[in-house]
Amino acid sequence: MTGLHRNLIAGEWLGSDGAPNLNPSNTNDVVGIYARASQKEARDAIHAARAAYPGWSRSGILERHTLLRKTADEILARKDELGRLLSREEGKTLAEGIGETVRASQIFDFFAGECLRLPGEIVPSVRSNIGIEITREPVGVVGIITPWNFPMAIPAWKIAPALAYGNTVVFKPAELVPGCAHAIAEILQRAGLPKGVLNLIMGKGSDVGQAMLDSPDVNAITFTGSTGIGQRVAASCVEHKRKYQLEMGGKNPFVVLDDADLTTAVEAAVSSAFFSTGQRCTASSRIIVAEGIHDRFVTAVVERLNGLVIDDALKPGTNIGPVVDESQLRQDVEYIELGKLEGAKLAFGGNKLQRETPGFYLEPALFTEATNEMRISREEIFGPVATVIRVKNYEEALAVANDTPFGLSAGIATASLKYATHFKRNAEAGMVMVNLPTAGVDFHVPFGGRKSSSQGSREQGTYAAEFFTTVKTSYTSS
Repeated sequence: MTGLHRNLIAGEWLGSDGAPNLNPSNTNDVVGIYARASQKEARDAIHAARAAYPGWSRSGILERHTLLRKTADEILARKDELGRLLSREEGKTLAEGIGETVRASQIFDFFAGECLRLPGEIVPSVRSNIGIEITREPVGVVGIITPWNFPMAIPAWKIAPALAYGNTVVFKPAELVPGCAHAIAEILQRAGLPKGVLNLIMGKGSDVGQAMLDSPDVNAITFTGSTGIGQRVAASCVEHKRKYQLEMGGKNPFVVLDDADLTTAVEAAVSSAFFSTGQRCTASSRIIVAEGIHDRFVTAVVERLNGLVIDDALKPGTNIGPVVDESQLRQDVEYIELGKLEGAKLAFGGNKLQRETPGFYLEPALFTEATNEMRISREEIFGPVATVIRVKNYEEALAVANDTPFGLSAGIATASLKYATHFKRNAEAGMVMVNLPTAGVDFHVPFGGRKSSSQGSREQGTYAAEFFTTVKTSYTSS
């Protein structure tokens, strides 16, 4: 097939069956034709990773450092080109696409440094004339399954530590965003990655993903995606006695207290809930507002939403791009209709929009007079839809914030050091933001949540070693 972007298996670009990758801002624009791997090709990729593991796991730290550093440098040098590719296939604005690409470069650069900082300990034994070494070794073949909403950053923060610590990789990106995944694989290959160390298998989860779950040769799986699929991943990993790391849903609260600076609170809430079209697991889709500031806050948010431009992601001046595809748009609209039926008041938006080009455009939707028992307040919508829940005071706000099956991120807007400190200690979330959006994290510190949002060790920063390595304790008699 002419122009087919193929899978990378054992160092070779393979595949004959492909599918078009469409631009959600303009469905007439085909970003490219990308291969869809079969189950056999997925199994071949796993075997290639298994064969490459002995050599790569014993490779020198300078070799790994150099390779990851070259990858970081090329991604950064091509940030405008790759950011545009990201925005074309995912739909976030060009500024966001370029920003995410820069972050991917920073992640590879960080883990290039980690190659030279591999930790270990020498400790005394309780017995005489015995020495103890505690070291970290790679876990083996790692299956990486990534979502469509951060097609550069999330693959980077899984692939980079996997390679830095000496693992080999089988990488399955989301079907909707194969372009960024293919670009990352090409860059790593150009940087000198040995054959079979990283294998890219694009395609359907029912084929490619299932082959990974069924294989006894995969030693660990790191997954970011829906809660339902995450549960299937966990079950298969328990069956095969492999490590697993899950990042799943969120229904993140953002609390606004009476003493909050109104401008700060509005900007943080709008940024968290609606930018990137609300398609972030850290988005604050539950805005919990104390009654003393409630009406002023809602009025200011509506005014801010009125000023946002929803249009083609690549157009200058666009604040919010399209929803990623027709299925996600349909789900968002269904939840908006459900919110009305549940008795919430649609204070702004919620309409499908028409633009110059055919795409999946949706006006941000803000519900008021919502309760925390409504489905729109409890289920992850993953779109530009947010509910405002009125509360009496801080104590009720905290209780409502924690009343959720999820626990990824939580935020608060307040001028009170007392309440900020109490919220940081008592919010049942893996990440807490004070006077900041709930969406937006640094690349060198741990990322992850609690409850149904996450299972397994944290991602990013030095905490990544907990998943991508296994600890060995060695005793030597002198």
